[in-house]
Amino acid sequence: QVQLVESGGGSVQAGGSLRLSCAAFGYTYSTYCMGWFRQTPGAEREGVAAIHTGSGRRYYADSLKGRFTISQDNAKMTLYLQMSSLKPEDTAMYYCAADPSRCSLVGGNFAYWGQGTQVTVSS
Repeated sequence: QVQLVESGGGSVQAGGSLRLSCAAFGYTYSTYCMGWFRQTPGAEREGVAAIHTGSGRRYYADSLKGRFTISQDNAKMTLYLQMSSLKPEDTAMYYCAADPSRCSLVGGNFAYWGQGTQVTVSS
């Protein structure tokens, strides 16, 4: 059973930066796709970024590429999302997800999810 724990959320002013972390526990496969998604109340869950831990291939939402960077530390079993030039519309609950057989920004392809960490960007 894979468990994911997000941290690093908080409040920041527009234009600022924030780094989210996701610690993973209970991996039983050699490689995973790990990703970040976000959601606001009443809205559809949006794929932000993903990375395949074996190949290192990264996937980004077109609208966010250039401001957000996904990375991993396999030794620490931790996933990161570096967010820069933050905008009020980036305000959302951010979730970490993992899956052993798929890598994309399609949330339905991910089997394991964390509880989320809140990011609030003020103007």
